[in-house]
Amino acid sequence: MTSRNLRLRRLRGAAATLSVRKRGAQPKVVALGGGMGLSASLTALRRITGDLTAVVTVADDGGSSGRLREELGVLPPGDLRKALAALCGDDDWGQTWAQVIQHRFQSKGDLHEHAVGNLLIVALWEQLGDHVQALDLVGKLLGAHGRVLPMSAVPLELQALVKGHDPERPDDVDTVRGQATVALTPGEVQSVHVVPADPPAVPEAVAAVRDADWVVLGPGSWFSSVIPHLLVPELLDALIETKARKVLSLNLAPQPGETEGFSPQRHLEVLGRHAPKLALDVVLADEAAVPDRESLADAAKRLGAAVELAPVASPDGVPIHDPELLAAAYDRIFRMHGRIGPWR
Repeated sequence: MTSRNLRLRRLRGAAATLSVRKRGAQPKVVALGGGMGLSASLTALRRITGDLTAVVTVADDGGSSGRLREELGVLPPGDLRKALAALCGDDDWGQTWAQVIQHRFQSKGDLHEHAVGNLLIVALWEQLGDHVQALDLVGKLLGAHGRVLPMSAVPLELQALVKGHDPERPDDVDTVRGQATVALTPGEVQSVHVVPADPPAVPEAVAAVRDADWVVLGPGSWFSSVIPHLLVPELLDALIETKARKVLSLNLAPQPGETEGFSPQRHLEVLGRHAPKLALDVVLADEAAVPDRESLADAAKRLGAAVELAPVASPDGVPIHDPELLAAAYDRIFRMHGRIGPWR
């Protein structure tokens, strides 16, 4: 067995013991993001704390979410559904419900590709007239290990300034509209903003950030899932003013389209440009995904953060986070950079 494999085995063993931590020693954690990146963080974080809140972007306009948003004028439910599925337990009840809400209908009619969870969430929104109450009820049904909140009470349109979006005009900057389009845009994304420009934050999301011990941002699609949280004024103010420590989890690889060719440090630079007053405490990166550690350390230092390198990628080489290894990395960061022993 190689030294790396032995280390991974030890880390997995450590991660497997995290779930037995007594409740009094658990930190209050808020995780921000959307899509599969947020799901990766939540799947890891629910292993180390029972006091977990997900604050989810609401700019999705593609697929089932986009169709429901256009037809009914609702918040896009897809990323909220994925977060709820990630918070389901590993027992039979949790895994059954995770599969049910993620199930997509296959047909030749209007239900084709709609996710069961999307329809359930929207139905409860219409029945209860309250986004938060409905999501809490779905979470209770699933036995979710945490709470899921939208970051804003209104659906948002993501817009990006992209240089070279038209290959025939490589030096021109165009406005690209829509999260699904931004995520796959050719060219170089310069910046993003949301419409409406000053969207209202969900009060419970703001309160969770202000009351947290730790806030986790990322991983995920940088311009379409991570940075949008910084474009909601009340939420950004809470992130700047909270006494919580903040950890930014970097992606394992650049995303084709919006961050193609980005180095790890460039991810930090664009985040800093969108929220120059936001300070971080820790930047977490996979040790194999950082070719220039000195440059990453310099970029993190400009945000007030230290860099923590850890093996968090799936050992099979697929660029996805391993939940147990990511849980072990978060746990180590919370202990090393936070308070030792009981949190409250």
